[in-house]
Amino acid sequence: MPHVPAPAVISSITTPADADAFRTLNEEWISRLFTVQDADRLVLGDPFGRIVEPGGDVLVARDPHGAVIGCVALLAHPDTVFELAKMAVAPAAQGRGLGRRLVAAAVGRARELGAARLFLGTNSKLTPAIHLYEAAGFVRIPRDRLPVADYYARADTLMELECG
Repeated sequence: MPHVPAPAVISSITTPADADAFRTLNEEWISRLFTVQDADRLVLGDPFGRIVEPGGDVLVARDPHGAVIGCVALLAHPDTVFELAKMAVAPAAQGRGLGRRLVAAAVGRARELGAARLFLGTNSKLTPAIHLYEAAGFVRIPRDRLPVADYYARADTLMELECG
């Protein structure tokens, strides 16, 4: 019988090592496809202060050995709106459904935090991510639906999900 790897365990960020893994996973894909911006550095450099303390969360996925192989952030905005952001899956763990599990866990966690609506920004060249978000129920929206005025220029595809 072939060996089937144990599924990753997804939970909230708890340690400085988790924060480092969150930063490393995101910097890898952002720098490979785009440019890491100052706004990225602020959030990635202090996820506890910039995401968790203001009312959001960072979820990390761990392999059976405890290594962080994926992550996703939920940033709190006014009026019970949350942003799904900074999702990354380690290259060696891609193609196994972990991204889908992270999105589902993030939507569930956003509801626990009281979200009425989730939004995200992505880029049209990230076709697999767009399909993943659409499969989870996100729909495309115009820029004027965003709860923030100054949003990433690289985000040319904006989406939302009603959580209520």
